[in-house]
Amino acid sequence: MAKRVLIADDEKNMRWVLDETLSKAGYEVTQAADGKEAMAAIEDDPPDLMVLDHKMPAPDGMEVLRRIRAKGETFPIIMLTAHGNVQLAVEAMKAGATEYLTKPFDLDELKLSIEKALRISELSEEVQRLREELDRDWDIDGIVATDARMLEVLAAVHKVAPTNATAMIYGESGTGKELVARAIHRLSPRAGKPFIEVHAGALPETLLESELFGYEKGAFTGAVQAKPGRFEMANGGTLFLDEIGDVTPNVQVKLLRVLQERRFERLGATRSIEVDVRVVAATNQDLQQLIAEGKFREDLFYRLNVVPITLPPLRQRKGDVPRLVAHFLDKFQADEKTISADAMNLLAEYAWPGNIRELENTVERMIILSRDAEIGVDDLPSEVRVGQRTGTGPGTGFLLPESGCDLEEVEMDLVRQALDRTGGNVPKSAKLLGLTPKTLEARMQRFGM
Repeated sequence: MAKRVLIADDEKNMRWVLDETLSKAGYEVTQAADGKEAMAAIEDDPPDLMVLDHKMPAPDGMEVLRRIRAKGETFPIIMLTAHGNVQLAVEAMKAGATEYLTKPFDLDELKLSIEKALRISELSEEVQRLREELDRDWDIDGIVATDARMLEVLAAVHKVAPTNATAMIYGESGTGKELVARAIHRLSPRAGKPFIEVHAGALPETLLESELFGYEKGAFTGAVQAKPGRFEMANGGTLFLDEIGDVTPNVQVKLLRVLQERRFERLGATRSIEVDVRVVAATNQDLQQLIAEGKFREDLFYRLNVVPITLPPLRQRKGDVPRLVAHFLDKFQADEKTISADAMNLLAEYAWPGNIRELENTVERMIILSRDAEIGVDDLPSEVRVGQRTGTGPGTGFLLPESGCDLEEVEMDLVRQALDRTGGNVPKSAKLLGLTPKTLEARMQRFGM
């Protein structure tokens, strides 16, 4: 993507010359005729670099420079002046100018100064990223792992991250697929660029298409202005396509073309847009089964499934439960809370059908509802206290404890668990519970959900 340069100069001819020169050099150029316009131009969308004239009205260049740095903006600023003054140059550099050129100057000299300033800026960002990586502990973006299966996942993340290969993350809902996608991005050379996510399963086909590819003004009713899509927004970075198995065949065709050609058209457009995007996809479905049923394109599958990563469900990595509980206690700033050994054992033995998301919600609920400093067995949700069998044969179900239980409380917790597992999707939750959506809605209303 072309670097964006803002030219702030009150001389119209100078702005025109610089605009022509830098546009031909491949930069995307915008102009400001005074200090007020310059400040307004950086308010919502700061440029990659600014060429700033020292002597301008309302306010002058030096004041604009000070205000920009006071806002915390770090993009390079090259100051221009018609007055060769060493004291002025020193003042500008102290205020945060990257370089200082005196008019008249050679246009090639300016282009070299811009190239050098942009390169230094990119290197500074990379150094900052590496420092942040070194400051992190061995956990990656909140991924807590001691179980051998998860350590294999983290090893795969470290291997695939430095490459441009497309990754496909498999796992049940709530296992942390988005965290793994973010880890791949943050450990990649694209870490300084955008990470854009799209939850494909939550959008109807027409809306998903406009979200992915954008649209031009007038492309459809309500398109009052052009809008870039997620592929454009992710240019240079990573696009995370969650719930890829829910994408319709029509959108699958367009996704395949983007992956093959690295180009697409906005809705209502006639020209193609080229992008450099790394795609990471995720699904909780069996794509091979969807291919057999004619619901997913085989050629798209092979484009996406270059590096498959499978996340184990929490019931298969019970050794991580204590560390995850400690992690969530820290996340919710509950340092004063501890958990009894008996309660922790029950948490570790529970099947967690909603996986890590369910565990996180459970810990947060216990912190809120527990009155004592120590969270005990009585503070656990009823389904955890009762204990859920994880087998699939005859007799699979819930074990009634010797002391009995509150049936309505168990039912309420099961409804909440199903909603957590499906992200609040009532029809899917009803299917998990063996109910009709209308019956589930009635029970939700009864429980005040």
